[in-house]
Amino acid sequence: MSGNQYKGNEVSCCIKYFIFGFNILFWLLGMALVGIGLWAWSEKGVLSNISSITDLGGLDPVWLFMVVGAVMFILGFAGCIGALRENTFLLKFFSVFLGIIFFLELTTGVLAFVFKDWIKDQLNLFINNNIRAYRDDIDLQNLIDFTQEYWDCCGAFGADDWNLNIYFNCTDGNPSREKCGVPFSCCTKDPAEDVINTQCGYDIRAKPDSEQKDYINVKGCVPQFEKWLQDNLTLVAGIFIGVALLQIFGICLAQNLVSDIEAVRASCFFT
Repeated sequence: MSGNQYKGNEVSCCIKYFIFGFNILFWLLGMALVGIGLWAWSEKGVLSNISSITDLGGLDPVWLFMVVGAVMFILGFAGCIGALRENTFLLKFFSVFLGIIFFLELTTGVLAFVFKDWIKDQLNLFINNNIRAYRDDIDLQNLIDFTQEYWDCCGAFGADDWNLNIYFNCTDGNPSREKCGVPFSCCTKDPAEDVINTQCGYDIRAKPDSEQKDYINVKGCVPQFEKWLQDNLTLVAGIFIGVALLQIFGICLAQNLVSDIEAVRASCFFT
């Protein structure tokens, strides 16, 4: 009787090792992202001067690697070790942590839809803050250049936003050679050019507006991003739904494994 009872309450090996295998990949990837972030900070001398982390006026892209990597590492560790050792505390932590992330994503999506104008203003402010810090950090500079090249845009709402940067503004007291210009990533691409002309944006904003469009992208990155979202709404929605379903699936599997473990322990206790 006791043997049959124990047999009816056993831990599912399929669920156990699926959670273990899936999370060990997350764990390793999280460690890799944190490692890349630490290496990038080491190359920039941040680790030798920790206070410089807060000195940058804009976004340091390394933070994305560190935060995403840390979250993936924590989730991967809890899910991997929790499944392997049949530790219900770690599995419950994994479920709750994943549930909190899902709730935050859902809340962010709803708020972004309801407060679209406020989000647009915050995005404008965010981009302008990063424009001011364009030359302060090479990673931020590369991120802005990539964004402007990918969306064929310049500045938050137009090329004149580059007046916010001390190197590109058009004030009389600006001694920079880049005065009244824009970064090369604002320039329209010539398919015949194999080498990027990094000086293509020099003195562009000193020209009349009607002539600027022949040399640079005059549309801002905020409206271009909105247009990209509208054109790729199905893809974006599909990605969000897919991620949400994976998170729900992970929570259900973890809770199922916790139930199996507790049932086995209960059966052993009463055997």
